[in-house]
Amino acid sequence: MSLLDGRRDPTRLALVMVGLPARGKTHMARRLARYLRWLGVSTRVFNVGNYRRQRLGSHQSHDFFDPDNPEGRAARREMAMAALEDMLAWFASGGEVGLYDATNTTAERRRIVADRMRAHGLDVVFVESVCEDEAVIASNIRQTKLRMPDYAGVSEDEAVADFRARIAHYERVYETVGESEGSYVRVIDVGRKVEAHRVQGYLPSRLVHFLMNLHVAPRSIWLTRHGESTFNVDNRVGGDPGLSPRGERFAEALGGYVRDLDPARQGMRVWTSTLRRTRETAARIGLPTEEWRSLDEIDAGACDGMTYDEIREELPREHAARRENKLAYRYPRGESYVDVIRRLEPVILELERERRPVLVVAHQAVLRGLYAYLMDRPPKEVPYLPVPLHTVIRLTPITYGCEEERIELGAP
Repeated sequence: MSLLDGRRDPTRLALVMVGLPARGKTHMARRLARYLRWLGVSTRVFNVGNYRRQRLGSHQSHDFFDPDNPEGRAARREMAMAALEDMLAWFASGGEVGLYDATNTTAERRRIVADRMRAHGLDVVFVESVCEDEAVIASNIRQTKLRMPDYAGVSEDEAVADFRARIAHYERVYETVGESEGSYVRVIDVGRKVEAHRVQGYLPSRLVHFLMNLHVAPRSIWLTRHGESTFNVDNRVGGDPGLSPRGERFAEALGGYVRDLDPARQGMRVWTSTLRRTRETAARIGLPTEEWRSLDEIDAGACDGMTYDEIREELPREHAARRENKLAYRYPRGESYVDVIRRLEPVILELERERRPVLVVAHQAVLRGLYAYLMDRPPKEVPYLPVPLHTVIRLTPITYGCEEERIELGAP
């Protein structure tokens, strides 16, 4: 199920990455794919470098990438075309957005790729990453490229020298995307500036907005439910109850945990919903809080305040419908998980934009949606993701994903 149904252009979209090595192309491609999959769009990344490593082996020295090396040039073209053919076959089987992740440094190579894609009825948008910030390039080389299988068992200095030589080979032939080539988005210095040319349609325009919020600054995101509420004690849904005594003890423990994380009391942002139980939980932290209506718990509508047993006994059809399709089920005069995910998009964009650590104190359904995005889990799994009470989930973005740590804060 796509969360864009009814609003999405009836087209298939190919995003062609462009840029020199160590400019963040794969980072952007994976973030775009994660975002689209979270929205329920069938999306896949085709990384040409992976084809090379799988079929030719990982240990290729910089000479392999020399444009004056005919054998290397032919082998790299073969891998690029193999990835392209697989991508076209995937589209033919029902794929919706494909990301062709390669350097694509020359206008001639891009023309070959785009012509093949357009001949198969695909809309093509080039996504070019340009970076002249030497600090960013050096950081990317050391944090991501040196961890590739290409440099397994190679000393850091030797690996850096070889990768720098590889970049130099690509720089000799690099041509930036021109207006005559069609639609493109150019991201400069990892989001400092974004340029768009002839980007039309609902989905491509939405992706431009997403790219404008990306960065590579390291920081962690903490997710936690509010402390146990009086409704939790009674197993009731919805409402705006306060904390139970056990929930108040969790709030105290959470405050101590955050104070240990941020003793200077100046680095972390704290977001809550507008509901009482999250505000009471965050109040013990001692930091300014920001309330988001988008973070409010799923609206239970006519079932608000009922226990699950009461719903089963008094509204058996609703109970059965929810069990049959928990993702799409909408409470009478209320919301579904699909509705919750849709309203979380502004929160997601702000999380991508924010460079400081963020603590989100919210509710089970909402945190399931945020966790699914950050951990690249599909919408169908959202209603079943484990987000227990009195547990802090720390997610730290790394090269191409997130590290996860769960901290249980005792609240007997």
